[in-house]
Amino acid sequence: MTADDVVRLFADERRVRVFAAVALGATSAAEVAERTGLAAREAAGALRRLEDREIVVSDVGGLAVSYGRFRDLARAAAGSGPPEDHGTGDERAETVLRTFVREGRLVRLPARWERRKLVLRHLAQRTFEAGREYSEREVDDLLRTWCEGGAADHVTLRRYLVDLHHLDRQDGVYRRSPEDTALIG
Repeated sequence: MTADDVVRLFADERRVRVFAAVALGATSAAEVAERTGLAAREAAGALRRLEDREIVVSDVGGLAVSYGRFRDLARAAAGSGPPEDHGTGDERAETVLRTFVREGRLVRLPARWERRKLVLRHLAQRTFEAGREYSEREVDDLLRTWCEGGAADHVTLRRYLVDLHHLDRQDGVYRRSPEDTALIG
């Protein structure tokens, strides 16, 4: 079961009401029907679906919410695998980058200037070859991929990269300086 399956499961108002009744202490099908105001048959059907998906479980004390199942689903939805490695070799830099760069996308630019500079240098190093020339259109296209689904736009990134000298601009041609090759850290 995925997080999407849980959303679909709770798309039915009856199942939501049954779940809420169990979460608030109903321990039997009869109590669930009474607390939800549903007909016994409707309550039993909704309860059966929740039990089939292991969202609600029956034990010695009666019905209960399977909070462990929710934790497992939350971990799976969050991608509980190992943290993303950006290849800096510096744990402090990795922590900052994991916060603002996820799955090859810039979530948002950091507000703190030192963190912002670190993230922008990372983007420059991962996006542009040192010494290679790029047209403005190429720069924009490459930066757009970082911005998809995030809060920053490619024009802002391009301006910062030029202002911080990660990219040099001359006569409409951009190039990453060969001196900008030191790893972040």
